[in-house]
Amino acid sequence: MSQITVENNCGGIEGLKVITPAVHGDDRGYFMQTYQKKDFTEAGIDMEFVQDNQSSSKKGVLRGLHFQINFPQSKLVRVVNGEVFDVAVDLRPGSETFGKWFGVLLSAENKKQFFIPKNFAHGFLVLSDEAEFCYKVDDFWHPNDEAGIAWNDPAIGVEWPKVVGDYQGTPSAEGYALQDGTALTLSDKDQKWGGIEAYRQERGL
Repeated sequence: MSQITVENNCGGIEGLKVITPAVHGDDRGYFMQTYQKKDFTEAGIDMEFVQDNQSSSKKGVLRGLHFQINFPQSKLVRVVNGEVFDVAVDLRPGSETFGKWFGVLLSAENKKQFFIPKNFAHGFLVLSDEAEFCYKVDDFWHPNDEAGIAWNDPAIGVEWPKVVGDYQGTPSAEGYALQDGTALTLSDKDQKWGGIEAYRQERGL
């Protein structure tokens, strides 16, 4: 019997999947399988994951929207502590949903996982005081191959929860915060990416 349930084509975007594991709990705690090859293969996630990554971030940190250009990665992501809003944007050439986004709350409490195929931009916003984020990838990180799309590009229109602020024409975090006053924090790099139209022109799409 499969130990996961799968929501397919999330947000009407082919290939995106939200996975919920079966959790077996009693008064001692709980047990669950976070990855079982047969179950995931039957769910259409049939690949060799070659690397596991983990990051820790504070409330208000936004990482993204990232992708690799020549060595695109499929990702299986989850949160082991805290809560994040996780986002994928379709950048697949010829896709009927090119430029469309989908987001899902991932938390240690709901234990959901999010599968993102190759050629999507990916990012997340930390909503809890801290969050530990884990993900599997099916290709290695390649230096100088990382790129990104502006997190607040109005042409994409990601609705980041609890974020307040007005778009000023740049991906700068200046002037943005969470509703409780926590400043939005982005890396210098993530405040310099162009929008999806610039990406489309650069790639001849």
